[in-house]
Amino acid sequence: MTSPKPPQPDAPDPRRWKALALLALADFVVILDATIVNIALPSVGRALHASNSSLSWVISAYVLAFGGLLLLGGRLADLFGRRRMFIAGLAVFGAASLAGGLSSSIGELITFRALQGVGAAMLAPAARALVTALFKDGPERAKALGLWAAVAGSGTVVGLVLGGVLTSGLSWRWVLFVNVPVAVFAAVMAPRLIDESRAHSTDRSIDVPGAILVSGGVLAALYAVIKAPGAGWGSTQTIGLLATAAALTATFIRVESRSRSPLVPLRMFRLRDVRGANIAMVLMGAAMGGMFFTLTLYQQQVQHYTALKAGLAQVPLGLILIALAGAAGPIVDRIGVKPTLVAGLTLFATGIAWLSQITAHGSYLADVLGPTLIIGAGLGLAFVALTVASATGVHEDHHGTAGGLINMTQQLGGAIGLAIATAVATTQTHGTDPVSLTHGFRGALIAGTAIAAIAIIAAVAMLARPHPINDAPAVPAIA
Repeated sequence: MTSPKPPQPDAPDPRRWKALALLALADFVVILDATIVNIALPSVGRALHASNSSLSWVISAYVLAFGGLLLLGGRLADLFGRRRMFIAGLAVFGAASLAGGLSSSIGELITFRALQGVGAAMLAPAARALVTALFKDGPERAKALGLWAAVAGSGTVVGLVLGGVLTSGLSWRWVLFVNVPVAVFAAVMAPRLIDESRAHSTDRSIDVPGAILVSGGVLAALYAVIKAPGAGWGSTQTIGLLATAAALTATFIRVESRSRSPLVPLRMFRLRDVRGANIAMVLMGAAMGGMFFTLTLYQQQVQHYTALKAGLAQVPLGLILIALAGAAGPIVDRIGVKPTLVAGLTLFATGIAWLSQITAHGSYLADVLGPTLIIGAGLGLAFVALTVASATGVHEDHHGTAGGLINMTQQLGGAIGLAIATAVATTQTHGTDPVSLTHGFRGALIAGTAIAAIAIIAAVAMLARPHPINDAPAVPAIA
């Protein structure tokens, strides 16, 4: 079957909306996989005779590989073809999902989860770069990114629900098998709907030292915060790993400043929106990661929800997030990125603050539903604004790198937020009764509120002055 004739260079691609749906579906599955396995962990432990410490690596292996390799994946997509890297990532991700579902030991499962993370790090920044290549800067791109964020942003919530449904109705293996048909479908359809795009530079050299340094730094930082609740924030392990991460990052910056073909052009950070978006994303990701973790534990340990019921309780949040993210493109177009982001973060922080008033004998309707709807609305607006801001003014040759960067900061933020929420909840919990547990969970949510408030301050202080997309001044793209 022959592919349709590609459009003229200046004409919009008539396949672009179908391509957007395909790219969003693939990114949705990547985000889904960060949470869908969580609810299946007790079943995995029983089936594979795994300890709790081993089970934690089923999650950590994916997060470490995904977060540590995102920048490299984005740069490789820019250099060697975004569609090519997208399809290759799908192949790795799908194969690892199939192998993981067939695992007969916990060691095998952890290995294949790490390989899933590698595939996700290949396809996620490539998919994001393909969206910016398909839609020209302006209102249409804002609309496309709104729809993109609506689908991708719901992945975390849907993962909680689908994980419970599949584990209860079939088996834990299906939380991995479900990825396979999606990966195959997307890999088959991609050449039919998407033209290849890459950086125009003739220099195809890979910044190997930079890739090793930044991946090592991110891995050390992620591992430190993931293990800090158990080892202790003041332990030699945690301090040593964080110091290693800082040293590797400092060396990376020095190497990049001297490289002719850097993994990340440091001049990209001269762009206020790019710099501000990534800092705000770390903070929002931290508040979000801690909030979801705390709320899930509260519902299961205090309100005695089943895993499936806890996941279903997040459906209203997911629906409002999808609705607001889908509508956020025109809002960004009308009032600008900065006001939209500040409004979204303010709603998000308000929702967490309200949620922090949970009680040991509270109900879903009285204590949870209202704040989670506000949280979903805030996240819907903020995700779209951050997605737009993270590529504003970036030269098209580096759209993959920009996509990898904003994905990486979200992963870092989520890991940090999870560690903080765990530490605060543990410190403030002095028993196993519902009142003591709720006291600890409230403390974790108050910490999340504080982090979200700092995100608002960062957005106000660091993003460029607000302007609607249609009235935006000409900004020279930084190569």
